[in-house]
Amino acid sequence: MSDAVLDTGQGFVLVRAQEKHKAAVVALQQAAYARNRALLGLEPLPLLADYDEVFANNEVWLGWLDDALAAVLVLEIRVDDVLIWSVATAPKLQGQGLGAALLDAAEVRCRGMGRRRLYLYTGATLQHLMSWYQRHGFNVERIEQLDDRAIAHMSKALD
Repeated sequence: MSDAVLDTGQGFVLVRAQEKHKAAVVALQQAAYARNRALLGLEPLPLLADYDEVFANNEVWLGWLDDALAAVLVLEIRVDDVLIWSVATAPKLQGQGLGAALLDAAEVRCRGMGRRRLYLYTGATLQHLMSWYQRHGFNVERIEQLDDRAIAHMSKALD
């Protein structure tokens, strides 16, 4: 498999984003995180990011359906592990398994680089997301209290 294509093994293939995709990625992120913004009462952390830096320092993967951007996966490749920086699906496609496919793709990429642990974080008050990640094998390692929010740090060991 090339470094430009990531197959989830479920018929959903991701391709590496290019600079020309940045505006579409930002738009999908804004739409995908809208529900969390309402629940948190503040801006979700992925929406506070500088996307020039996101594209420069991370792997940004895109999933397309019918020529429309359907999903974005952002991975931070670290020395010993991989941080899932963002999992986002188009609102009209949420609940259809694309998020699970993105998590599977992150595992494929992590294993392919010889890493054996995935990390992610989510708002600790977003219980529906914490539960969803737990159903996909992630465990809460710690809750970090920031000035304006609590962050649940989660991880998954890969066999």
